[in-house]
This record gives sequence, structure tokens and C-alpha cells, in this order.
Amino acid sequence: MTRPITRSPLRRLAAGLMISAAVMSAGLTAANAETIRWARVGDALTLDPHSANEGPTSTLLHHIYETLVRRDLDGSLKPRLATEWFIHPDDPTVWVFKLREGVKFHDGSDFTAEDVVASVTRVTAETSDFKGLHTAVAGAEAVDDYTVHIKMSGPSPLYVQNLTNFFIVDKGWVEANGVELPQDFKAGEEKYTVRNTNGTGPYVLESRDPEVRTVLTTNPDHWDEAPQVTEIIYTPIKEAATRVAALLSGEVDFVQDVPVQDIERLSNTPGVAVTAGAENRTIFFAYDVTSDSLISLPGDNPFKKPEVREAMALALDRDAIRQVVMRGQSVPGGQNVPPFVNGHDEALDAYTAPDYDKAMELMTAAGYPDGFAIDMHCPNDRYINDEAICQAYVGMLGRIGIKANLVSQSRTIHFPAIQNRQVDFYLLGWGVPTFDSQYVFDFLVHSPEEGRGGWNGSRYNNAEVDAMIKSLATETDLVKRDATIAEIWKTIQEDRVFLMVHNQLLAYAAKDNINVAVHPENQPSMTDVTFK
Repeated sequence: MTRPITRSPLRRLAAGLMISAAVMSAGLTAANAETIRWARVGDALTLDPHSANEGPTSTLLHHIYETLVRRDLDGSLKPRLATEWFIHPDDPTVWVFKLREGVKFHDGSDFTAEDVVASVTRVTAETSDFKGLHTAVAGAEAVDDYTVHIKMSGPSPLYVQNLTNFFIVDKGWVEANGVELPQDFKAGEEKYTVRNTNGTGPYVLESRDPEVRTVLTTNPDHWDEAPQVTEIIYTPIKEAATRVAALLSGEVDFVQDVPVQDIERLSNTPGVAVTAGAENRTIFFAYDVTSDSLISLPGDNPFKKPEVREAMALALDRDAIRQVVMRGQSVPGGQNVPPFVNGHDEALDAYTAPDYDKAMELMTAAGYPDGFAIDMHCPNDRYINDEAICQAYVGMLGRIGIKANLVSQSRTIHFPAIQNRQVDFYLLGWGVPTFDSQYVFDFLVHSPEEGRGGWNGSRYNNAEVDAMIKSLATETDLVKRDATIAEIWKTIQEDRVFLMVHNQLLAYAAKDNINVAVHPENQPSMTDVTFK
């Protein structure tokens, strides 16, 4: 019998990872104090602000568009386009937002409450990939030019936590260009908003060549203090070695996705500073647990068998992945939510060491003594060593007779395939910008209906769990709400909806005259960058 392995919280383990080298090398040129050349593994999928709920996309859009509130490095909420927010004293189902005055969109139009109302309508539309964050919204009203009431279907005391990636658009601009509805990204739709922007943010889109180069320049009319970085040259560089070489040669100033195998070398390189920290993101496998027939295994679905799911969990050697694949830059776990998110439970996060003999017994009991063959879909340009994690698990599954055919592809193909239910077995990463488990449940666990379940590629369908998830949005008794969250986690852990691998850790590398902090959402803002 295997013994559970427990671990300390992610932030405690990450605290010892801060590393830097602070001596300037003659071979590295100093970054221009006005321009920063920024490289990461992937580009934004689209510039439509409500189309794709995906990390790199939102990161770039935060420089162009703005939200009502923002998430600070310490996880707290800070004012952005809203200066105040509170629940209406006479109606607990209404959130009141007082808006910042004197703000203009990039085309010179005034920002008013009507733009927030139009943005609420747009973000809750069927083609919005963010609608799962707004399922309790019943409507919005402009009370005056700088006051908005957002009406909820019931009391929603935590709704404001859902707004850190809710970008505000100009009502007149979207109407003039016929883009009142967001781009349907998963359907491959093309719209004006995919390549054109009009936000209130600190930077204006100067030029864009998707997957090649995007240039942003400062917005001279922005309401906030002018940033030190006045030009951003954003370049996606998929190959890890090429990203590092670009930094060392002076072609780029800041690399967001530092390969784990290069962290130590870069930290000892004069002229380079490497900072590392915990990311609010889990990496996990999921599989179709309900269909009678799989796409890659017609006429059968071994994943429906609890014994098979348990055997797959026993075949996963998380510690080996941490040591060999991640070079120590991960925190293995068993619960698909980071430790600093509400609903995390250390007991549920414990995981068992691999036991291949017991796994084989379970496979035989499930009727698969000789295993089976299945496609495993994996991105190769999104998470840290994503393809290598999948390759490692392919070998582990082979030890219990499961012959996994690795299908490695760009996230531009991988993500729509998950959302369109075109894959059976896949790797995915998930951040929690609300710092609350409801976000995980709404997108990954709830049945696809009424704006929820948009990323439920496992096809999990449990009416009792769905009802509990729905209740979270309007539950005002936080003790009762937390108890419901705990009950949901207990159920989906027992059902093995997710095959959790680890919490991801981040490393940034930059020229050592640049100060850029690791952001828990992996959404660094160039407005926060300073130069030494």
C-alpha cells in the first residue's frame, strides 16, 4: 500500500528560489531606458478583448485595454477604471461602481458608464470566452456618466474578484465596426477586433505581425503617471534555446519564459538578472470520462472505468517529473488548485507514490489486462516544458500497458480542440485569477450550459455538483460557501476528474539594469518596470 506524500505551500517552497546575477557583462548592451524588447514563448491568440480567456493573450491586452479593478502583486484588488466599488446599501443584488473621470480611449472618445454597460453586454455574449466569470450577471445600467449598477441574479459578494480580466471597450467604436459580439475564437472567426484595438490603456498598438512582432507605444493621454518604458517590442520566440540566445546576444532585454535547464547558467551570467517565484497555475491531465466511444478509440472508453483512472494516477511519477523534466522548478500536488486559492486542502493535495504493480491489477480488474492505445494531446508552446511532461508520462503509462500516441501541437490548435470537444485525453494548465475555487468549477467542472463549462473537455456531468457550483455565485454566508466548495472538491477528487501533475513555478530573465517582478498571474506589466 502506498503512503501519501504531502508538501508545504507553494509560496513557502518558492521563497527560496529568488536568484540573480548583478554584474554587467561587456558582451551585453544595456537596455534602452525607453524601449524594452520583450520575448516569450507564445504570442497573444487574438486582440479581441473578450474572445480568448488565455494567459499570454490577456497579458498583452492589459497594456492596451483596462479593467475596472486590477490585481496587485500581493493579490489585493486596486482601483483602475473604477475608483470605488461597493454593494448597493438598499439592494444586495446590485454592485455599484464609481468610475474614473477624464479618461479617454485611444481614438479620443470619452470613457463613460455607457462603455461599461456595453462591455458587460459583450463579455456575457455566447461567443465570449470570459462569460463563465459573469454567469450571475442579470444586466447593467448607467446611472449617470460615471456610475454603473451591475445587477446580479442574487447577492454576489465576491463578484468584484471576477473583474481583473474584464476589459472595457468603447461602445461607439464596437458599434461603428460591427463588433458588438466578441470573435468566436474556437470557431476560427475573423473580426475587426482581432487585429485592431481601441482601449484606454497606457500603451497604443503601433503595429502587429501575429506570431512575429507587436509594437506598442505609450498613450500620451493616459490618466496615470507616465511609465519609464515608452515603447514595447513584443516578440514570440518558441524555441527555448533561441530565446536565451537572443537575451545573451542583446537582441532582447527581457525573457518571460526562462527554460528550466538554463536558470542556473543565466543566474551566473554577468549582466543578467533572474528572478523566480510561484505562479497561480496548475498543470494537469484530463480525459473524457462520460462518452461511450472515444475519438481515438472508437467503440470503447476505458476512462469511464474508475479503476483505469486510479491506475493512471498510480502510474504518474510526479517527483520524477519535478526532478528530471522540471529541474526542481515545480511543486507536485494532487488537488487541481494552487495553495493560495480559497478551497485548497492540504489533505486533498497529498499524492501517492507510483505503484505499477497495483496499477496493473486495477487495469486487469477493469478489463484491460493488455492495456489499450489512445492519443494524448499536448501543447508545445504554452507551459514550461509542456511537451516534455507529456513525453515523460507516455513512458510511465507504457509500464501499465497504455500505449499513448503523443500528439504535440501549438496552443492555437490545442485550445480550440479542447473547447470543441475534439480530443479525448490532454494536458492543460489553469490559473485562478479570482483566487477562488469557483473559477475552476465554473470553467472546468460544470456541465456546458448557461455560460459555464467552456473548458470542460472531460465531459464531466454531475447534476448535484452542478447545483452546488451554481449556488456559489450568490451564497452570502461565506462559511456555508466554503463548506460547499469543500464538498465539491471531495466529490471531484473521488471521481478523479483531474490528474493533477504540479503547480508551476516561474523564472524571468532580464538585463540586470531592468527591474521586473515575477507576477503571480504571469502577467508582468511594462508600466511597473524600472531601470537602474
